[in-house]
Amino acid sequence: MPSVVGLLEKRELGARRRVDELREEADRIQAELAVAEREWQEWAIARLRVGEVLAPADETGQDHARADLTVTAAEEQTGKTAQVPEAAKTKSQMPVWREGLARSVLSVDYQRILELLADRCRLGQGPLTCQEMAVAFGMDPVPARVEALRSKAKRLVARGWLAEPAPGRFTPAAGVAGPGGGS
Repeated sequence: MPSVVGLLEKRELGARRRVDELREEADRIQAELAVAEREWQEWAIARLRVGEVLAPADETGQDHARADLTVTAAEEQTGKTAQVPEAAKTKSQMPVWREGLARSVLSVDYQRILELLADRCRLGQGPLTCQEMAVAFGMDPVPARVEALRSKAKRLVARGWLAEPAPGRFTPAAGVAGPGGGS
């Protein structure tokens, strides 16, 4: 006759296997979701880029080709309609970093990334990976969260706010680590 403890261990093992299977499935789904979200975002960006190229020059005479220097609203708010009001569009664009530009011009998510990396820089600590950033922000370091942070970090690198001294490792760009983020 089997012991009660043996029966409980057998049930516990079965339950643990089920949890492991579900975790693997959840990780797979989150990875697929990250890929699908990135593809959706790319299509939305493409649609807005084409709209900018086809739109006439604005009243200041500046061509919409300047969009190459900024991140469109689609990267921040995927799924919005192509007809974003001009006032809303300028608030959601990420400017290229220049001396004296405060990090307060960025959205809160980007500011958090910059503050974390600037604090590490001030403490003499090295660059961070996106997985380490996720943990520092109290997030689960699952692929979807890590990829979202990587996308934001890469945008910050492209705009001169961050540097990527080694692949996948981020630190503030020269001059950005100051208290205001701009000097």
